[in-house]
Amino acid sequence: MKFIDEAFIKVRAGNGGDGSGSFRRERCAAFGGPDGGDGGKGGSVYLEADLGLNTLVDFRYKTQFQAEHGENGAKRQCRGADGDDCIIKVPVGTVVKEADTQEILGDLVTHGKRMLVAKGGSRGLGNVNFKSPTNRAPRYTTPGKPGENRELQLELKLLAQVGLLGLPNAGKSTFIRAVSLARPKVADYPFTTLYPQLGIVSLSAERRFVIADIPGLVPGASQGKGLGIQFLKHLSRTTLLLHLVDILPMDGSCPADNILAIEKELAAFSEELANKPRWLVFNKIDCFTEEEANKHIQQICEKLSIDAPIYAVSALNKSGVPALCEKAMQFLQENKMVMMAEELAEVF
Repeated sequence: MKFIDEAFIKVRAGNGGDGSGSFRRERCAAFGGPDGGDGGKGGSVYLEADLGLNTLVDFRYKTQFQAEHGENGAKRQCRGADGDDCIIKVPVGTVVKEADTQEILGDLVTHGKRMLVAKGGSRGLGNVNFKSPTNRAPRYTTPGKPGENRELQLELKLLAQVGLLGLPNAGKSTFIRAVSLARPKVADYPFTTLYPQLGIVSLSAERRFVIADIPGLVPGASQGKGLGIQFLKHLSRTTLLLHLVDILPMDGSCPADNILAIEKELAAFSEELANKPRWLVFNKIDCFTEEEANKHIQQICEKLSIDAPIYAVSALNKSGVPALCEKAMQFLQENKMVMMAEELAEVF
């Protein structure tokens, strides 16, 4: 299935039904009077988050959604039936925006959460509502109100706690295969990952987190070069970023220069993303002895002025990977406790 993370749709709520302007016509009621019923309410349009969906691909083929109109009122004070609501299922993590103004209307991050995006029209009133001692035969009714129309932009941002960054062929796909059951494509050429991948890192029954891998970034990505920049928004919800660095690049490039290139692209894309906690993870240490790997990493770090935790792993043989996952889990738990404490401080 093709991964689609953005879609534009048009939604229209149902119109309210008109009120009826009828009068009683019975032999036993000489002065029957008005008996026109109210119309029904128009159906509304809702978006509902569903964990069973992970892409917006369905909205490539169907882009217009309409709720039912309310029925008109009838004689004998019969009220028209309300129109059925239209429920549109979207993936969890969908951000809803007004297409024209880009105003954010809502963020559906919980399974089953519903959001009203177009309200149905209110019912019209029948003439029975307007009778009075001075107006015993009112012929006045009100029409149903039209339902709302809207053009919406849906933007999917994956829900993950840890995100992977790096150049193509840094070993991100191999890493996510090593720590989870996700099975992204792995090959000895760049851009094997064409769209984001999610995996669940399970350290125990109660200690687990979601990790996201996006296509590799390249220098100039912030100007639209390569694929990764299209999916960087999926890392905006993450708590921690792991920057995977190939300690022995196939093209002979300098790892320190590669690190700085990714840092530059992050800063150009989003200040918020650039300021997220980020760890440097040197991959492919199996290409060296332990002593040689440590010396090589030290030489790379001397060229940098980045203040970040440093780890050395081999995603291929999983050396250092369990310890890194354990540290990430501890960081997430501590961060959660800090956030809870801040929320309590705001309350009290």
